[in-house]
Amino acid sequence: MHLALSAGVLMSSPAASLAARNGLIPWKGPPARRAARLLADVDESATERFAALVGAEAGARLGAFVAGVRAWHDHPYVRKPAATTILWQDGSSRLLDYGGSGLPFLLVPSLVNRSYILDLGPGDGLCAWLRGNGVRPLLLDWGPPAATEASFGLDAYAGRRLTAALEASDSLAGGPVPLLGYCMGGLLALAGALSSPGRVRGLALLATPWDFHADGGQWNGPLASVAALASRPGAPPLPVDVVQALFASIQPGLIEAKFRMFAGLDPASERARAFVALEDWVNDGVELAAPVARDCLVGWYRDNRPARGRWTVCGETVEPERLACPAFVALPGRDRVVPPASAAALAALLAEASVVEPRAGHVGMVVGRRARDSLWEPLLAWLKALA
Repeated sequence: MHLALSAGVLMSSPAASLAARNGLIPWKGPPARRAARLLADVDESATERFAALVGAEAGARLGAFVAGVRAWHDHPYVRKPAATTILWQDGSSRLLDYGGSGLPFLLVPSLVNRSYILDLGPGDGLCAWLRGNGVRPLLLDWGPPAATEASFGLDAYAGRRLTAALEASDSLAGGPVPLLGYCMGGLLALAGALSSPGRVRGLALLATPWDFHADGGQWNGPLASVAALASRPGAPPLPVDVVQALFASIQPGLIEAKFRMFAGLDPASERARAFVALEDWVNDGVELAAPVARDCLVGWYRDNRPARGRWTVCGETVEPERLACPAFVALPGRDRVVPPASAAALAALLAEASVVEPRAGHVGMVVGRRARDSLWEPLLAWLKALA
């Protein structure tokens, strides 16, 4: 059993070529066949050398991972929040106004991460870049659930907080405004656009899920365990670490791999600063109110209510085909958080949608090195066409 697992590690490692040179691996054929041949060909006299190779590779990877984590902790980069004013506030939720003389544009992030992913440096984030290009971004910062929000479900966030933010945006603009939703924020934005059509000029949806069973239920096991925690009577908000563990379970090897990569970067490089900025955001999570967790984990992921036409907000069924305004949909092709098929199911229901497909992941689409060309520029062109 241990030999089989070690073979799987070696097949994709730098040590594999060394093992091949030592006559331990017949270096041909697909990985599964190579592993099978390896197990058949390694005799008793070779196991010591084989174990040494595996141990050396594992030690090198662990050392690089630890070095990467230390380099991240020691890096001097600290994000400087943009200068904004608070246009509206209720409880822990605030509407941040970036200013400017352009068309006000309301941006709605997910509830499970900090809102500043939509304005993440170094350099210009999306909101700052939009402001520099004739748009007046209004960023809805949900904030962590305090005493008031601990009892909130999706109805309260979409039906009360988002509605109030739309009213404030409409008042500032003197009429309907474009509305953007990112990830689960897109579902809330869709519900808001349908319930307040007179206040929404257009709806942009970035990596917004709809068919939660499109991925074949890859999250069902972990989500069922977390849903049980959130379903207890009087359950407290879902801790940040539990939410983070859910995301980490999608790609279990990603954390180790990305820090090994970071260990090899020049700390003064732009790429290193961008890594630190993003990693700081990833680890700056927020708790999730237990009713929201139940609504999402049970209503969305388990029961797939949106795709089955059974998701309601404040008693009203959320039906994308009723959207009367223009839509912009971004479907990142390398998204592991929201499978492209899940988001594409929503795009197919919108009567008037411009669709872009960035060659990026869920987060890289918004903040990656190619984000400006693949998302920001097309989004800006769509916004200008609405004006």
